[in-house]
Amino acid sequence: MNIQNLLRYVSLALPIFIFFFITPTTQYHAHHHHQQPIFNDHTIHTFINKTLQWKTRLVKFQGHQLKLSTPTILAAICCFIASSISSAGGIGGGGLFIPILTIVAGLDLKIASSFSAFMVTGGSIANVMYNLRTKTDKSGRMKKGLVDYDIALLSEPCMLLGVSVGVVCNHVFPEWLITILFAVFLVWSTFKTCGNGVGYWKTETAKHTESRNGCEKVGNEVTKNGEIENLREPLMGVEGKENSGFPWKKLMVLVMVWFSFFIIYLIRGNSYGQGIIPMKPCGVGYWTLSLFQVPLAICFTSWILFSKQPIACLGPNKQGVSKLIFPLMALMAGALGGVFGIGGGMLISPLLLQVGVTPEVTAATCSLMVFFSSTMSAFQYLLLGMEQTGAALVFSFICFVASVLGLVVVQKAIKEFGRASLIVFSIGIVMALSAVLMTSFGVLDVWQDYMSGSYMGFKMPC
Repeated sequence: MNIQNLLRYVSLALPIFIFFFITPTTQYHAHHHHQQPIFNDHTIHTFINKTLQWKTRLVKFQGHQLKLSTPTILAAICCFIASSISSAGGIGGGGLFIPILTIVAGLDLKIASSFSAFMVTGGSIANVMYNLRTKTDKSGRMKKGLVDYDIALLSEPCMLLGVSVGVVCNHVFPEWLITILFAVFLVWSTFKTCGNGVGYWKTETAKHTESRNGCEKVGNEVTKNGEIENLREPLMGVEGKENSGFPWKKLMVLVMVWFSFFIIYLIRGNSYGQGIIPMKPCGVGYWTLSLFQVPLAICFTSWILFSKQPIACLGPNKQGVSKLIFPLMALMAGALGGVFGIGGGMLISPLLLQVGVTPEVTAATCSLMVFFSSTMSAFQYLLLGMEQTGAALVFSFICFVASVLGLVVVQKAIKEFGRASLIVFSIGIVMALSAVLMTSFGVLDVWQDYMSGSYMGFKMPC
């Protein structure tokens, strides 16, 4: 560490040291004549109250209209950085966007959620456009893409169903329970993801070491002179007749799944009765349409599972993985994403890595699923009379540009260093930051409810 970096760290740490260590030691109890604890109840209470007051002032300053101000510009810069990191892992980044927009820009939580849907859509469009490009090898033959459409087909119906279930649970569960569940799952996922990243890094290091010794065998291909052949083979199955072309049939099935759920959302509206058809809020018609999503998801998943299209599932060490695990993982990820209000893309990514999907395939496939889920949310906000659409589109464009930049940089780094594990580490970074920001945000809300004497138990869904 050089002198400049050392001075920089000291300058950053000194104010924190003075505030938390020097100040408390100057205060004594008059009748005991001894030091107060460094972190006593009064210090914590004061810190939380000041944070809540700062947040309240920001919300009052912004109001219901996003103004061009220093907090807004700072939030845009933070969202640009967050989107560029999230794009590498193919995840939406909603776990970063919502805290940034609420804490930095001072937006209301509902407005921040609507903005986040548009921002995730912008980033996912860049990911999908990048991953759906057709590439050819040296002989002119079309290479197989990174997106595993079989995983997407098996996962998307149950993920959309899970999001609807999670949204209902979000209304029922108390804030403190949601915060605890979020913290536990994100911490577990972060450790698992980082562990997978370390494993991939070691494997890559071993391959690079072997390649330097002369030649390396990758699958059935032998590379000469230490050159590594990158076989970008999806985890699941052979594409059959579609190997030599773009899988239009599977993409159309995904669009059909999206359109079917979108029609239900469009007719049903939300729990306040806002929809294209007048309907009693949370009445019989509302719940009938909501429950219709269950057989719809089951039918689509069963059709895909029992279709004649061959699907070979290979997990870690090329062991067989049951096809049912993908819809079950998608259902759990979608439900948790709906509960936490961040979508399911960030939550299913570590699960796919855990069952052995390669990092590049995980990122590309998750980006396609995030595209379908985020566009559905964005369309719903538009049809239900969302305000500040122009500002949301500006932030969406910022995330689009940031995602393109992040993808280009990461792909060049992977090509240069042969480290696909960089994708796994980017996912881990986003999840770790989301765990810290969203948990802190939830703790502040829980504390505010506790101090105000608000009801903190389970609620009715409507």
